[in-house]
Amino acid sequence: VVYSAVTDPVAAKLVKTWDASGTNVTGVSDLSPLAKHLELIKKVAPNAKRVGVIYSPGEANSVAIVEALKKEVAKAGLTLVEAAAARTVDVASAAQSLVGKADVIYAPTDNNVMSAFEGIVKVAQQAKLPVVAADTDAVKRGAVAALGLNYYDLGRQTGKVVVRILKGEAAGQIPSQVSSTFELHVNPAAAQKQGVTLSDELLKTAKVVVK
Repeated sequence: VVYSAVTDPVAAKLVKTWDASGTNVTGVSDLSPLAKHLELIKKVAPNAKRVGVIYSPGEANSVAIVEALKKEVAKAGLTLVEAAAARTVDVASAAQSLVGKADVIYAPTDNNVMSAFEGIVKVAQQAKLPVVAADTDAVKRGAVAALGLNYYDLGRQTGKVVVRILKGEAAGQIPSQVSSTFELHVNPAAAQKQGVTLSDELLKTAKVVVK
């Protein structure tokens, strides 16, 4: 079994450790670079102190991200404000609950959140709350910025693991992998609607600038 784009394979109980599992399972994670995401948040909204995160409490990947995020925000001198959305229909109201409590909204790689992302954007525009995402696809849907994986590249990385197994390596002897390549996408028009202006420096470092 070769998994792909599972954020935390240990939390998802696919493997017991990130090292070689010794079982018939290995794969490639789409684990987000949370420290880098918080750096991006500071660049988008330099005065932000409170980061609101919307996530699905029933999604193991999302719960793992929030737990890791708690540690990272403390290191970055920020505060985390959680807003749980158990169902897709709860996402917009979760975003609304962050108004007045958070200075910026962080959207992780959560299936529910991405399914109802336009609801977050609507709230963000009304409240002038910038949205920073983990998934670069969210930028063309209205996020201000995202630092994320290229999932095509992640698929190719997974394919290389499959090839190794087809050539005779045991899956249990191949440690779980993560991607080390990330792309910055920005949306200046969305930034303006959400009450922030992106710096020239940030625009210059972006791989994609959504017009």
